[in-house]
Amino acid sequence: MNSKIHVPEVDMFLDAVLTLENKEEAYAFFEDICTVNELLAIAQRYEVARMLRDKRTYLDISEKTGASTATISRVNRSLNFGNDGYDLTFKRLAERNDRK
Repeated sequence: MNSKIHVPEVDMFLDAVLTLENKEEAYAFFEDICTVNELLAIAQRYEVARMLRDKRTYLDISEKTGASTATISRVNRSLNFGNDGYDLTFKRLAERNDRK
């Protein structure tokens, strides 16, 4: 993991995120802390990652999400050489859906 982000302020922020108990609380928090464009950009990256894991092409992803090829490439690099954060959430969401 990137040691440059392991600072007390990020720890406090992540601790705050972990207190959120449901989607409505998450919406309230992230609408307060992010601009609309920042939140939409984060959500777009997550959707790009999901589509990349589903083996979709850059062209298809770009057409469906509006993401630039540069953004798609950055997300792909994170999927392949990052800290497996995307994959952890994909796995946990799949497990949650399997229990339903």
